[in-house]
Amino acid sequence: MPRKKHKWYIGAMLHVTARGNHKSNIFKDETDYKLYLYYVKEAIEYYDNKHYIIAYVLMTNHVHLVIETTDCDISDFIKRVHGRYAENFNKKYDCTGHLFQGRYNSELIGDENYMLEVSRYVHLNPVRAKMVEKPEDYRWSSYTMYTGEKDEKLITSKRVLSYFKEKGLYKKFVESAMGPDPWVIM
Repeated sequence: MPRKKHKWYIGAMLHVTARGNHKSNIFKDETDYKLYLYYVKEAIEYYDNKHYIIAYVLMTNHVHLVIETTDCDISDFIKRVHGRYAENFNKKYDCTGHLFQGRYNSELIGDENYMLEVSRYVHLNPVRAKMVEKPEDYRWSSYTMYTGEKDEKLITSKRVLSYFKEKGLYKKFVESAMGPDPWVIM
């Protein structure tokens, strides 16, 4: 029986998540994170820049990508990134079988408000997981590119940042959801 196609349309924005099989780590060292990001960059180029990464965070056992498409569905894009990464991971760590738990998940981002909430959710993921106290302390996230602490690489932040008069306001927007209980998003 064929799989049900993910919902998609031209110009869609999607929140993509993928988790390690059995919730196992998919990143074990710094080179793993770098290689995953390299494969994302390579896939963007391979598909003629028809996908834009809006935000990302690479956690130890899962990933979040916010992707905007032009006229090309993301299924081949994700298949290319995850297939190449899994092949390399299995070879490097002498593993067999599936690295990722099933197919990736994707959720359509229907409007601009939801896009802002998803970008904030993605950037706060390491804080919620209690890996860091502040989102800028987590290295494998696009957050510091949004705040201007690092040069923008791989991502396109202008759509999200266009809702804020300056980058500092985006930081305040993200931090406003941390509050006394970082699990609660206002």
